[in-house]
Amino acid sequence: MSTQDTIADMLTRIRNGQTANKSIVTISSSKFKLAIAKVLKEEGYIENFKITGTIKPILEIELRYFQGKSVVENIQRISRPSLRIYKKKDKLPKEISGLGIAIISTSKGVMTAHAALKAGVGGEIICYVA
Repeated sequence: MSTQDTIADMLTRIRNGQTANKSIVTISSSKFKLAIAKVLKEEGYIENFKITGTIKPILEIELRYFQGKSVVENIQRISRPSLRIYKKKDKLPKEISGLGIAIISTSKGVMTAHAALKAGVGGEIICYVA
């Protein structure tokens, strides 16, 4: 299966896996997907992740649940290949009292909007997670 937007595919697999109460979802691996998974783990939205396979690396994401409910309520792709969304550091989305995060791709790597604001950099808004 060939897909044009691999990041949207990753986010959809996480969303569908949580809806189906799966414990693990598998995705073809890339450095960018690995960076997004690292941010999701640091923020507590996924339990863990690992790379398996040597010829064709596969990213295995262990989903997180709390009292039988999925931790990720909503995960939405913002910037996409046909319409890139960039924001300056002072225009980055603000987190609303711990209800969610925005994942940003900056010149200093993939990070949350809050971390990008602290680092004083803007970038491409990849997705919102709540």
